[in-house]
Amino acid sequence: MNKTVKGIIGLSAVLVVLGGGFAALKLTEPKDGESSVPETSENIEPTVSLIRDETVEGTDPNTGSELKGVVKSVHVKNQTDEFDVVQKPGEDKDYAVYTIDGYQDVVMKDSLIGTLAHNANGLKSTQTIEENCTENGIDIAKFGLADPVITVELTYETGAEFTLLIGNETPMGGTTYVMIEGTDNVYAVQSSALANYSKTINEFVETELLDAPEEYPIVNSLRIQRQDIDYDLLLEYCGERDTNYAGGTSATHKMKEPTEAEISVERSVNVTTGMFGLSAEDIFAVHCGEEEIAEAGLRDPFCTVTMDCDDGNVYNLLLSETFIDETYGKCCYAMMEGGNVIFIVTAEKAVWAELQPGDILSGMYISNYVWSISELDLKCGGEEYSFRISQIDPEAELESPKVDDFKVTLNGAEIETERYRQLYSFILSSDAETFALGEAIPDGEPMAALEFYDWYRDERVKVEFYEYSAMSALVVINGESKFFTSKAYVKTLIDNAAIVTTDQDYKTTW
Repeated sequence: MNKTVKGIIGLSAVLVVLGGGFAALKLTEPKDGESSVPETSENIEPTVSLIRDETVEGTDPNTGSELKGVVKSVHVKNQTDEFDVVQKPGEDKDYAVYTIDGYQDVVMKDSLIGTLAHNANGLKSTQTIEENCTENGIDIAKFGLADPVITVELTYETGAEFTLLIGNETPMGGTTYVMIEGTDNVYAVQSSALANYSKTINEFVETELLDAPEEYPIVNSLRIQRQDIDYDLLLEYCGERDTNYAGGTSATHKMKEPTEAEISVERSVNVTTGMFGLSAEDIFAVHCGEEEIAEAGLRDPFCTVTMDCDDGNVYNLLLSETFIDETYGKCCYAMMEGGNVIFIVTAEKAVWAELQPGDILSGMYISNYVWSISELDLKCGGEEYSFRISQIDPEAELESPKVDDFKVTLNGAEIETERYRQLYSFILSSDAETFALGEAIPDGEPMAALEFYDWYRDERVKVEFYEYSAMSALVVINGESKFFTSKAYVKTLIDNAAIVTTDQDYKTTW
């Protein structure tokens, strides 16, 4: 396939990305005393093909449309920037792909940049406004074309060149005055086809900090280090859990630092995988140097997020302290370590900048599934309860374990399995209200204590409840202060344990 045909295919693939408003193209208003609607010459062909490589002849065999040639480069000068659009070398595609010269080391919006080459190539007028302006003494300044703010210079692969001059928006709106340098006619064309020529270079920079892959890798760990807290927040992958023995949470990650705890699936997903597809609202600096990095507060970043994935990649996201942006609200500066672009990201998206451990806590400090517990010892109210749970048919493979598949003994005597299940369900119902990290463990005996063995996780856990205040109890897990919970819950647990062998209804509120 020759490059001319490639250019046509590329045009159809890229024209869908027009983007941007056309209001910015209204550069000047008509002067006082001048007509805002120039007179149009009569009997002038309304549609004219303004730019095409006339050295290229023939039609596209795939579409039947007239070949217009392949653009090699575009020089754009607008009110804010001046830059060159060039073909990307070595692209294995059936059409030309473009980038901005000098920005080959920056991830750019290729499709949007492509419109700068394709929209002018084959540009057609919607109306001929004036012909032979010099001969007829027509002042093109009233069209914004005497000293145009936007010029677009196209160079084709054959060497053919055109310069498009872009003027004011027409009074009727939706179209803009243009002319081709070296000619004497003024035309109106669709403003939407010209809108991207008024953009700044930064608007062509990709605002997605890290690509969102079609299939996410497993995040082995995610570590958050911040200057406003004296500990790291570390989440680690704990594997997909068997739905039969998943317990009270199906989260694939657990908090390991500053303490070990279950996390909420809903509240943690943006934390563990939110770096993928993270998008910025704006660009602070491109090709940033030490000065810009220091100005953005990223030389010694306020927050560093390290994501270690099972595909071997490790990503480090650097964040500044949050600040209030007049346009976007609460934001922070962000960049990927080793990158050369500093972005402006909203605090809502950059969740790591202000995250507290309790924000993603599931509330369940006991999440073990009822039928994965084979031993449970409970001490409370001056009594000891030793439960042993076993599968009635040890050889059976249970697809969906249920009450009838198990038997339970209490202090050596068999009891109703459902009564045990209901009691254990109550045990699971306690929520951690807040963290109690580093809290001193009170002297004396706990209000209640339970110890269990989970054969599925192969772990033994001891949970003790100490009276802490009039309303709160301190939860100590395996000898470490972890959480505060309601003291009323502990008192209700004691009451419920006392009636386990009766037919009285358990209390489920406190």
